[in-house]
Amino acid sequence: MDIKSVIRTIPDHPKPGIMFRDITTLLNDAKGFRRAVDDLVLPHVGMKIDKVAGVEARGFILGGAVAHQLSVAFIPVRKSGKLPYETHAQSYELEYGTDELEIHTDAIQPGEQVLLIDDLIATGGTAEASIRLIERAGGAVVACSFIVDLPDLGGRKRLEDLGIPVIALCAFEGE
Repeated sequence: MDIKSVIRTIPDHPKPGIMFRDITTLLNDAKGFRRAVDDLVLPHVGMKIDKVAGVEARGFILGGAVAHQLSVAFIPVRKSGKLPYETHAQSYELEYGTDELEIHTDAIQPGEQVLLIDDLIATGGTAEASIRLIERAGGAVVACSFIVDLPDLGGRKRLEDLGIPVIALCAFEGE
């Protein structure tokens, strides 16, 4: 099965000229979803991974499934103000301003090896902020895995320049 063929493209969303890569069609396809999770897990089998971190919101779905398959704990990386306990926070730049991600202060023990999962890598800003957050909490990101890479936006290179291996199951040219 070609994962890319199960992902819907919505033109001009959220603004004109953007081709939105919608993975809800993949999630709604039982075989496609299973294949995607298996393909996200396979490169990491046998690696020392203590926890999987998933970025809100689609990264929760994928990361939870990957953590389950690897028999490790799951860490939700949330938007600011959504976690009920003490948090570490990391700001990052958006096209028109800034945003902030958080994890609980007790989510990671010093030295733990963390796999970061999200649905898509575009500019890499959210992923880099997540990496910084995990590192601030004492963890080490062993790899980042995504369903979709938008290589024209440079996110993969941005993370690889940080020394983080990046895996993406498919790529779409353009924005």
